[in-house]
Amino acid sequence: MIIKELNGVKPVFGSDCFIAENAVIIGQVTMGNQCSIWYNAVIRGDVHYIKMGNKVNVQDGAVIHATYKKSPTNIGNNVSIGHNAMVHGCTINDDVLVGMGAIIMDDCIVESNTIIAAGAVVTKGTHIKSGSVYAGIPAKKVKGISEELVSGEIHRIADNYVKYANWYK
Repeated sequence: MIIKELNGVKPVFGSDCFIAENAVIIGQVTMGNQCSIWYNAVIRGDVHYIKMGNKVNVQDGAVIHATYKKSPTNIGNNVSIGHNAMVHGCTINDDVLVGMGAIIMDDCIVESNTIIAAGAVVTKGTHIKSGSVYAGIPAKKVKGISEELVSGEIHRIADNYVKYANWYK
């Protein structure tokens, strides 16, 4: 793993986190407890801060970045960021699933209990309301979210990644 101090700022980790051997975490990155950063994931807090809550999993090949002095990245609790997703200069609240290959651009706000479908592109400044499933390019609301999707997908995946991380420790 590459954990790099930059401009006098080191990443800060909560307890019980897993970081894969080839993950890269640089600069102003703060993460909560029970987070997992998987293979080839890059979290680059070089141009602005990146703050992550508890039980965040950043899956293989995902990239988290920000925009210089303008748009930081804030990620809440129980958030799963799917394989090869890109999260850039935005706010993602609690209990969100970002699907594989999805892109969330600068100044977006993703409210709690939301799914961003695989391959979706959430364009700059989009405000996604709680309880929605967004899909497509550009991402649009395709349906409301049921309690079954919240517990059966959002919570299940976040909990499973805590379990998977424990296999590697």
